[in-house]
Amino acid sequence: MAGAEIERLIALLAKLPGLGPRSARRAALRLIAKRETLLDPLARALAETSAHVRACGRCGNFDTTDPCSICADARRDHGLVCVIEDVADLWALERAGAHPGTYHVLGGVLSALGGVGPDDLAIGRLLRRVQEAAASDKPVREVILALSATVDGQTTAHYLSERLKPLGVAVSRLAHGVPVGGELDHLDDGTILTALRARRPA
Repeated sequence: MAGAEIERLIALLAKLPGLGPRSARRAALRLIAKRETLLDPLARALAETSAHVRACGRCGNFDTTDPCSICADARRDHGLVCVIEDVADLWALERAGAHPGTYHVLGGVLSALGGVGPDDLAIGRLLRRVQEAAASDKPVREVILALSATVDGQTTAHYLSERLKPLGVAVSRLAHGVPVGGELDHLDDGTILTALRARRPA
């Protein structure tokens, strides 16, 4: 039987996506066996990430600066805001090089079964962001709803569209390329690029 420290490591690893108890046990054994090349560098990287990485106060992206490097980039089109569920979707869109504007991370989608309502997501912050931009010299021209093609994703897109349209901003949604039931983080770059370019009014 493993010691308490090892069991704690296994239990924490098992909480990661894609890792069950057996996979976590194998990963823990590998880390311990390769202490100098894997475990110690990983521990340092985790400590540095915990100390320096934060959520961007404007869009919700993870970065070491606030605002994040995307929001602070003057070369981005700040009049074009792409709304996504989580940071993994942002990374997928950036990997595809498909979006020249900025982002807004909701932190999930509306879900009646999951008990997730509008107040549980960054919807209020999105609406304030659009309203504040309208009063500046750099208004938001278009909000792209790049949400998963699931029932909850589409429900969220409809809700956002109804809340955004009265603010005088164009609202569009991803179109061709995203299969029903599909999630952005699992799609290839070409599919994401096609879907973003073929977006349609919401």
